Amino acid sequence: MKAILMNAPGAPEVLTPADVPMPDLAGPLDVRVKLHAAGVNPIDTKVRKANMYYPDRLPSILGCDGAGVVEAVGSSVTRVRTGDEVFFFNNGLGGAPGNYAEYAVVHEDYLALKPGNLSMVEAAAVPLALITAWEALIKRGNLKEGQTALIHAGAGGVGHIAIQLARYLKAGVATTISNEEKAAFVQSLGAELTIDYRRNDFVDTALEWTKGLGVNLALDTVGGETFCKSFSAIRLYGRIVSLLSTACDAKQLNTARLRNLSIGYVQMAAPLYFGLHPARVVQTSILEQGARLLEQGILKIHVSRTLPLTEAAEAHRLIEAGHTLGKIVLKIA
Repeated sequence: MKAILMNAPGAPEVLTPADVPMPDLAGPLDVRVKLHAAGVNPIDTKVRKANMYYPDRLPSILGCDGAGVVEAVGSSVTRVRTGDEVFFFNNGLGGAPGNYAEYAVVHEDYLALKPGNLSMVEAAAVPLALITAWEALIKRGNLKEGQTALIHAGAGGVGHIAIQLARYLKAGVATTISNEEKAAFVQSLGAELTIDYRRNDFVDTALEWTKGLGVNLALDTVGGETFCKSFSAIRLYGRIVSLLSTACDAKQLNTARLRNLSIGYVQMAAPLYFGLHPARVVQTSILEQGARLLEQGILKIHVSRTLPLTEAAEAHRLIEAGHTLGKIVLKIA
């Protein structure tokens, strides 16, 4: 089959097309999926640059998000049948083969039926972004009806799903953006307040929006100073959830302590990396719940660019350049 191999960590150019063996069904619960599309995520670019999860396993096939059609099933598979259209989050961290390829083998428990109203390209854009936003807002953030959320980088892959989830939960949403196009985009998703962080201080604006109290929850998808500065935008006994690891200075940490903030982290790839099967089954359940919301039109996925599989390196360049609306997806012929 055709695949994109990472032969060494480095610049996008290390991603090269290659012919590799078709994956076999290794166990009775395995399913072989003929892939039609693979989502591209920031974690893909980080693995490509540093190969930090499995540094001794090269070459490797990246890509955690996939969508396609079930082609073959193991002898004990009951959740899906040949011909089913599925989408999923699986592998792609540099260990077991990911989804920048024509075929992938996935345990049946990690597959969800594709929403009927989505194309394969759209479905492949969903898994990581949806699961991350769900875990951040619902599981870690405990966001409730009537509360307020500050979502950083709301026009991005995770951010644009998080805005819609927060609105589904009947929470008020403020979000940071960097231009008028992104402002219009996030407003179309339900954001009540857009903050151009280049021109306005997001802390001052969030405090003004909440009449000086601060938001109940901040979702940090940016890291760095954005994370540390957000402490001052959150009300007493509020919560912040970050997708990144950031060191703050003593004064900033004291702000969080004085405000009795709860600080949480989401690394949705952790169950995959640590082999936590029950946690991965929970993530499949999130995909299934999300699929229903997508079919009902409550959630929408935005794909800004679609590239052929052979242009995986260019997709990585676009991700690293930033300023992308929604998601980038590789279409697999």
